[in-house]
Amino acid sequence: MALGILRIIKFSLQDIARNIGLSFMTVLILILTLLSVNALWSLDILTRQAVLLTKKQVSLSLYLVPDVTDKQVKELEAYLKNIKPVLAVNLVSRSDVLKSFQDRHRLTPEIIEALSELGTNPFGPTIIVQAAEPTDYKMIMDSLNVPEYARVIESKSFAEHEDALERLQNITNRVERVGYSLTVLFAIISFLIIFNTIRVAIYTHRVEISIKRLVGANNWFIRGPYIVESFIFTIISVAATMGLVYLALQWLDPYLSVIFPDNFSLTNYYSSHKLSLFGAQSLAVLILTLVSSSLAMRKELKV
Repeated sequence: MALGILRIIKFSLQDIARNIGLSFMTVLILILTLLSVNALWSLDILTRQAVLLTKKQVSLSLYLVPDVTDKQVKELEAYLKNIKPVLAVNLVSRSDVLKSFQDRHRLTPEIIEALSELGTNPFGPTIIVQAAEPTDYKMIMDSLNVPEYARVIESKSFAEHEDALERLQNITNRVERVGYSLTVLFAIISFLIIFNTIRVAIYTHRVEISIKRLVGANNWFIRGPYIVESFIFTIISVAATMGLVYLALQWLDPYLSVIFPDNFSLTNYYSSHKLSLFGAQSLAVLILTLVSSSLAMRKELKV
């Protein structure tokens, strides 16, 4: 048994060497397919990270009237905290709102001068509400449409964040659809390349295969070298892809750190999900090569 396995491995290596050009093209197509899949995968991760980052930055700002009393503010805060989707309620005092306004317009002396002429603080306090999901803000705003709170709330601000989040979500959905389509396309191309590679290999060794049959070789022994080739193609293509992907990610990470806070790193993401990501890719490539090899052998060997 062991001797038979060693012979099968020997024959598969000989077939690869004899058809080195076709073998190289097969591995190259598989690598390009996997690189394309990983590129689209990375783009999907980045768009999802961007959506998550935007969600964290989304908040509902309630600008209160200047003459609101402390009692009214506390009642409004307590009311908001009792709304289930609300995660946090932060109060910005009138003095802090004024200071923030002055800081934003410090390079505009006309505005600062006009503000000084008023002799009083024209701003009311601001309440910033953080919800679990952006879709919860509409419900929160609807719950504030009651007379007792409408009188103290001068305006609400959320629409700009909502539009930005919706655009990012649309981009994410499009990236996923394009990614699936290109993955299927490259899988079909890879299947055809491998299928034809095996067919050519079988055709060039048809005399050798006939001799094996004459001396009593069983179907498993004839199929074995081509199955081993599938494993070899899978190992080489996935290993090469892993190396190229990590090189690309290490080059890309310094640029991503400027855009994404919290030390987000694609390299770290791939490393922490290495088994699932590359394990799934290895399995997919192995299935692809085995299926294409089996179909080619069934057609050409008639077994």
